[in-house]
Amino acid sequence: MSFKAYLINQEDSTIVSRFVDMDDTQLDPGEVTIAVTHSSINYKDALAATGAGRIIRRFPCVGGIDLVGEVLASSDSRFQAGDEVLATSYDIGVAHHGGYAERARIPANWVHKLPAGLSAAEAMALGTAGFTAGLGIVRMEENGLKPANGPVIVNGATGGVGSLAVDMLAARGYHVVAFTGKESEIDYLKGLGAKEVMLRQSLDLAKIKPLGKEMWAGAVDNLGGDYLAWIASTMKQGGTIASIGLAASMSLNTTVAPFILRGASLLGIDSGYIGEPYRSGVWQRLASDMKPRHLAAMTRHIAFADLPAAFDDYIQGRVKGRVVVDIRH
Repeated sequence: MSFKAYLINQEDSTIVSRFVDMDDTQLDPGEVTIAVTHSSINYKDALAATGAGRIIRRFPCVGGIDLVGEVLASSDSRFQAGDEVLATSYDIGVAHHGGYAERARIPANWVHKLPAGLSAAEAMALGTAGFTAGLGIVRMEENGLKPANGPVIVNGATGGVGSLAVDMLAARGYHVVAFTGKESEIDYLKGLGAKEVMLRQSLDLAKIKPLGKEMWAGAVDNLGGDYLAWIASTMKQGGTIASIGLAASMSLNTTVAPFILRGASLLGIDSGYIGEPYRSGVWQRLASDMKPRHLAAMTRHIAFADLPAAFDDYIQGRVKGRVVVDIRH
């Protein structure tokens, strides 16, 4: 049976992405075959599909690091035909055919039953971004973060991870400071629960001190680079940072002063390959006590046919919130 897929390939050293027809013989190995209903767009997906980043590790590859759908067949006893399931991260969409196709075959250990409390579309409104934000909050709270400790800053706040982190942290009682370069989105961020919005233009990165004024009990860092260096230098005693992204830079030029003189912690958030019990535990919480209050308001839905036109907004930094792709249309 043939099905529609969005395939990323390399032709004469150039990344070329297009819709193609595939059949089941072209699917990758795995125990669970899924009729995909929804996927999502992450910054990583846009980099992969456009060739703006060295993301794809195998050509050709169906894009889409997130997917949700119904099990068609399974050789693993944990899953039965008809089960609603989701799969995110691992090698999906970068070295294993991903969610931008009407069918996928996925290793069973990468698949989870859709938690009660989440629809298929909600699961993809969360997707890797929601899982990453949720994992970051879980890890920070395990490290001692609580609302009474003081403000939590979220940079890259209008993006998928940032928007979700602002919402979830605010709902848990934190005083959230959203950090953004988009003055036009102040009302959007306050609508998600941010108590304050700090504009990127107000920060002079040329004046970062080894130890600056103590400001933050916690931080969700989506940018990396000098922004992360500044956050580290301004952490409160015993503060904790979740290092999630590198939208600004992969480099980090800082000192050990915040870590040895203020006891700050820098937690690496590996949403790609972290296993159990974290993965299923975070998804259960995203469907219950950590489910974002404003998920619908921060989510835009597009048809599968409109997928290619959406990537440039990510590359140009014009996206806010989340985009869900309805693979059925």
